[in-house]
Amino acid sequence: MDHRIERHSPTPRLFLRGGVLLGAGVILCALAGWPRRAGADDTAPTLTAELFSREIRDMAARLDAASGESAVLQIQLARANAVQEYSTRYRIPADLSAAVYDIALSEGIDPAMAFQLVHVESQFTQRARSPMGAVGLTQLRLPTARFYVPDVTEEQLVTDRDLNLRIGFRFLKDLLERFDGNVQHALLAYNRGPTTVATILAQGGDPRNGYARKVLRNDPRNANVPVTIN
Repeated sequence: MDHRIERHSPTPRLFLRGGVLLGAGVILCALAGWPRRAGADDTAPTLTAELFSREIRDMAARLDAASGESAVLQIQLARANAVQEYSTRYRIPADLSAAVYDIALSEGIDPAMAFQLVHVESQFTQRARSPMGAVGLTQLRLPTARFYVPDVTEEQLVTDRDLNLRIGFRFLKDLLERFDGNVQHALLAYNRGPTTVATILAQGGDPRNGYARKVLRNDPRNANVPVTIN
């Protein structure tokens, strides 16, 4: 799913800004003539070039600030729409959807893949446990988790939702780097262990077991696996 914000040509905004600044200049120039039209007893200050320049700069700064606020609002809106969409698709609470989305992005993982990984691993069940001793949303084993957080406990991996997600996604990010961006190999390593997958590949074997396809199948960009990313 592509959440990039569409880029529009800056020309209309520049015309608008230029028009506003030009209008401001006309008004300020008109004001500059007011003292000369006023009576001798009036004390209106003369509008100097320095004051005029300062007013223009201030107006430009206000316009730039408004433009920046608009960009921030667009980003926030895109995030809200994505969180709502994933919440609906996977039938999960909005706060869980937001946590998966935000933590995936912060760890450099595509949210689409992150959601599907959690779906395959735990069905979004925070207290899920496997017969192999993996726990939580991303089904972490304690030795793997302690590579990232040495003093973490199994109970924390179950009860601390965000911690489990962060370690799981960071582990996946490291696997992507280890396997040179090959998404399929990284996912297989997440499921089977990196040593097992690396050994099979070194021997010329095929480590596929169907796991990677489960994670990738709902992403149309990954219709033809293996997929590599830069």
